[in-house]
Order: sequence, then C-alpha cells, then structure tokens
Amino acid sequence: MENKPRLTVVKIGGNVIDDMSALKAFLIDFAAIEGYKILVHGGGKIATKTAESLGITAVFYEGRRITDKPMLDVAVMTYAGFINKDITAQLQALLNNAMGFTGADGNLILSEKRKNAAVDFGFVGDVLAINAELINVLLLQNIVPVFCAITHDGAGQLLNTNADTIASTLAVACSQHFDVNLLYCFEKKGVLMDAEDEESVIKNLTFETYQQLREQKVIHSGMLPKLENCFNALQQGVSKIGIGSPEMLKKNNSIFTLVTA
Repeated sequence: MENKPRLTVVKIGGNVIDDMSALKAFLIDFAAIEGYKILVHGGGKIATKTAESLGITAVFYEGRRITDKPMLDVAVMTYAGFINKDITAQLQALLNNAMGFTGADGNLILSEKRKNAAVDFGFVGDVLAINAELINVLLLQNIVPVFCAITHDGAGQLLNTNADTIASTLAVACSQHFDVNLLYCFEKKGVLMDAEDEESVIKNLTFETYQQLREQKVIHSGMLPKLENCFNALQQGVSKIGIGSPEMLKKNNSIFTLVTA
C-alpha cells in the first residue's frame, strides 16, 4: 500500500500571537516545515483586548468564550481580519504561498450554532463538516492554508468557533488523504503537572492519565477542551499529536507533551 504524504497541521495561540517578535520567530520555524502544512490560529487575547477597548466585556464558561453579537463582530474583525492577514503576509515574506481562510470561504468549514442546555454560548459554532476535497486541491497546489477561528452555518451566519477544535477536525478530515501530525503551539512547554512550574512537563499523556489528572484537578480550564480534541482526533485517524511551545517545530530535542491514545 502506497504511503500517504505527510501533512502537518499546526495550531498557534496564546501569548505567541500577542507578542510580535514571538510570532515572527514562530512563523520562521513554521515556514521551514517540509511537506504539506496547514496553520490554524486563535487570537482570543487580542479579541478580548479589542472588545474591552470598545466597552465590551468578554464572558467565558468552562474555558470557552460566550459570543453575543457585539463579541462576534469583534471576533470576525480580529481573527479573520487583522490577525489572519498579518500572518498570511508574513508567510508570503518567508516564501510560503499562504492563503487566509474563514470556514465560509469555499464552504471549507460548515458549523451549527452550539446547542447546550446548560448555557447559551451565543454565536458559537460546532463543526459539522470539512470540505476535505477542496483543501486537498489547495495543498496539492502548494498553497499553505491559514485558517482563523470563524466558520459559517450555510445560511449566512458567521460563527465563532474554537480554534483547537478547528485544528483537530481539519486534521481528522485530511487524514483520508495524508499522514497527519497535529501540533498545538502556545507559550508553555507542554501540559504541566504544576501550573507554577514551567519545567513540570508531562512528556507522554495517555487517555488514562488524562482522566486521572482531570479528576485530581491538575488539568483544568482551557486545557480540557484542547485535550478532548486531541483524543478524539487520535481515535479518528490522526497519527501524532504534540502540545508545547513553538520550540517543538525545530529539529532538536525540545521538550513537549506527546499525546497518545
């Protein structure tokens, strides 16, 4: 059986996007990744700051943002506008033929408004379908897709969608054509045993260990949805998942968390 070509899906978020020099350094390493690649970016902290400057207070529930109409407007202009185009332009300067997307472009990511009995998340989307065939065509044309955290419902409504979820669902959908590695990059070195100790990286995290650490409240808040996405992706065809700082993109012995089933 012929081996599938390698695809690396990288999600970047956290303080790396906030820091201009850190983002530039990350993009240099991302641009150097060989083979096919996709970049997914968040930008929640910039969106929160932008919202606050407009007198809008960001509200969260269990680590996920609640998005009313004013917050959606801020998310769209921040994610799909400033951050997405800035990253795309920087990658072009690094000779990566990047193209920025929301889920509405080419019907690439179709979502539905979240249904949750406990809380109304507002204009927040849960992914229904990925247009993997079009993504495949783009990749084979040596385009580097850059996805922001905005999708659509097929009926004209844009939806704020968790960037970690977008990364994992893209990775799963693309696994039919590619051998996919999924990397979550943020400011920490990995999943930590002690949030106050930057060196307490859990180097190998299995589902069993994750369940134990969740019960012990060692793993909590925003890390919960990130890891849920990881284990779902592993069950659905993704080959390898790493969580850590941008250092893990380099070809060295950097420390990060390898998530395994």
